Amino acid sequence: QRMALSVRSIVRNMRTVSKRINTVKNYRSATTTPSGAILPEPRKTPFGLIGILFAVVPGLLIGANISKKIANFLEENDLFVPSDDDDDDD
Repeated sequence: QRMALSVRSIVRNMRTVSKRINTVKNYRSATTTPSGAILPEPRKTPFGLIGILFAVVPGLLIGANISKKIANFLEENDLFVPSDDDDDDD
């Protein structure tokens, strides 16, 4: 009986999804006004690359610092100690 209930719920969900797919309206991108005129070109962000660098570099540095502190904590409390066998490149 549980199997029948789960099959019914799956079929019911499939019907709901298929109804949603059929009710999707045409999507029009925002490149024209309702009257049909072409919108002006969007403004360009000055110093975009510098802004990305100012976001990514501190994030990497903070993440590396947190990782280093967690690794030190694990090693101090003997939760994870890398073995010397892992460093053999011979």
